[in-house]
Amino acid sequence: MQPDDVRRALTRIAHEILERDKGAADVVLVGIADRGDDLARRLADEVRRIEGPEVPVGVLDITFYRDDIGMRADAP
Repeated sequence: MQPDDVRRALTRIAHEILERDKGAADVVLVGIADRGDDLARRLADEVRRIEGPEVPVGVLDITFYRDDIGMRADAP
């Protein structure tokens, strides 16, 4: 995706959240660390731009909960 495509997708997702939840009053976004947290913050910024209120953002680190952690090859 190009930067404009990502921006457009985030705007659409923000609108869908606001439509479904009838506003941002009870919205909390949680992103999975390392890249999902950036996406959650960008989405929260977009919701705030559209609706006004600050949307809380949390980060979830799933490193310790992965079931494939033992399957990864050792780093060189």
